[in-house]
Amino acid sequence: MLELTNIEFIDVLGLYIMSNQPRVAKVLAALLVSMTAGAIVLMAISGNPPSAGPFCLSSYYRLNTIDQIVSSEIPQTSSRWSGIEVYYSQTRAGNVEQLATITGLRSPDELDCHFVVSNGLGGQDGGIESTHRWQKQWPVYSSAPGTIRICVVGDGTNMLATNSQIKRVEALVEKLSRNFSIDSANIFYPGDWR
Repeated sequence: MLELTNIEFIDVLGLYIMSNQPRVAKVLAALLVSMTAGAIVLMAISGNPPSAGPFCLSSYYRLNTIDQIVSSEIPQTSSRWSGIEVYYSQTRAGNVEQLATITGLRSPDELDCHFVVSNGLGGQDGGIESTHRWQKQWPVYSSAPGTIRICVVGDGTNMLATNSQIKRVEALVEKLSRNFSIDSANIFYPGDWR
């Protein structure tokens, strides 16, 4: 095998670079052009940044914990709740206050659900808000007695649940079913739920 000293290696490397100068120059020029094009694209979309992708773990960890969300002002009893219903809001965007306004209610306290899960339009994607009904442990009128209603912002056709909404709803349903011993046969999702 051919062995080179450090000085000889540096001389050989220098000769190699010198003999490939046109290639090195082309690579550096291509790199400069691509970086400039990327910067121009980023500046063009600066008002509307790209989404974080199908699911962004960092944004998920900035959300309130499920334990914080499930807590209420009134003591909870395991016999009070016997089912869970997940449904779409039939709106493109919203949070507790916006949904109350959109549906013509006088106050967010009148919403007929216990939790609202945002899709990023009106609230943080996967953000869960508990309503006045949950805080007071009151039933809803549009479901069977003892049913906890979870409203997922979206219309179920054009605006399906985001990956973050799905993960958060699953975590919320798991926590509620464990806390209140709700059988999986009494948990209902929209027909197109993933």
